Amino acid sequence: MPLSRAANGSPEPGANEELISWRYANPGTLQIDCLGAFISRDPFSEESSSEEDEHISRNTSLDLLALAVKEEYEDGFTDAAKKISLPYHSSNITHISLDIGGTLTKLVYFTKNDDSPQGGKMHFKYYQTENFESEVLRFLQKKLVNKRRIKNREITHILATGGGSCKFQTLMRKTFPKVKIIAKDEMECLITGLDFFITEIPREIYTYDYNQDKIQFLDVPKITTKDDLYPYLLVNIGSGVSMIKVVGPEHDNFERIGGSSLGGGTLWGLLSLLTTAQDYNEMLDMAKRGNNENIDLLVGDIYGTNYNKIGLKSNHIASSFAKVFKKLKNLKRDPKAAPLTISEKLAQFNQEDISRSLLYSVSNNIGQIAYLQAQRYNLKRIYFGGSYILGHKQTIHTLSYAVDFWSKGVMKAYFLRHEGYLGSVGAFLNGPVST
Repeated sequence: MPLSRAANGSPEPGANEELISWRYANPGTLQIDCLGAFISRDPFSEESSSEEDEHISRNTSLDLLALAVKEEYEDGFTDAAKKISLPYHSSNITHISLDIGGTLTKLVYFTKNDDSPQGGKMHFKYYQTENFESEVLRFLQKKLVNKRRIKNREITHILATGGGSCKFQTLMRKTFPKVKIIAKDEMECLITGLDFFITEIPREIYTYDYNQDKIQFLDVPKITTKDDLYPYLLVNIGSGVSMIKVVGPEHDNFERIGGSSLGGGTLWGLLSLLTTAQDYNEMLDMAKRGNNENIDLLVGDIYGTNYNKIGLKSNHIASSFAKVFKKLKNLKRDPKAAPLTISEKLAQFNQEDISRSLLYSVSNNIGQIAYLQAQRYNLKRIYFGGSYILGHKQTIHTLSYAVDFWSKGVMKAYFLRHEGYLGSVGAFLNGPVST
């Protein structure tokens, strides 16, 4: 687990006392020196900001963040997030980690600096889980494990979490007989990963003000007691949705209190049927260009204006996809003509509009359920993680709006730059003690 240090290199007295005692209670828990940790080549860092645009480090447009994320993912299923530099970490790390989900496999590993005895980087990659054998194992064989070294460092362990850690365990052991394959609890890894990002990595956590289209990066908080960090709700959105109540750092202080089967897999599956998009990034691009008003029935379509008495604006969605039924029903056709085929029905609508409507439908549902769970258990913060988000503007906007709307402005939605890597980072931090 991460080790926070004061300027003189010694652990800060009291700052993370309670967390440190928990994090080192388990022998076999990795200790990382996080002094001076930062996101590599970060366009939003203070060092990267020009004099003319010095506000960008704290308060910037979500479009700029979305552009940065798109650039991070532009190589496809390779470098899927900014590397994290750990300039003062000096001990060896002899493992890699995998979070093998139903749709994506996320991988984390560490390399030491070539030109210094200390320092190195955490690397992040993701692949389609359906290509686990042909892509993930192939990458591990070529780049990491068969050589059994990353920059002169022997690899001794693979730590795996997610459902695939069970499903593919036999295959991994057969492929890498000299490497120990260790499965880690999925929920525990998610929480460990999130705690790491919250407490150790600057400019990792951010909120979004949809009225001004601005994101606000959060400072790493000074943790004096566990009340500074807990309780919180983690909403992890992958193929499905898990909602986890976290009240403390100990292993028995979390509970999965709910979730939904309507998650990223739902959106990906339906858009695969209803559009020509070949992958999730293409689906998100379609949604960005679409107009859901051509698909969804709005409050204004029913009342002609706002319904102020109950707080509904005219552009609020009254019923997702309801205009599809109305339009198809009212098509003027020869009564003797054969019924429209599915292809003919889809041809009546714009694929981009369908994509935007479905994205809103799934995201609104998740946002409302998340708020209700937080209210039910009196949780003061909601963190959204998982590969569903991908820094996508409409998704972040919708989740932020839902939390703000239902809480009447009392609560905010919190997001992460490495939102899809909570589980793999948590597994990574539970690796063997470094030497």
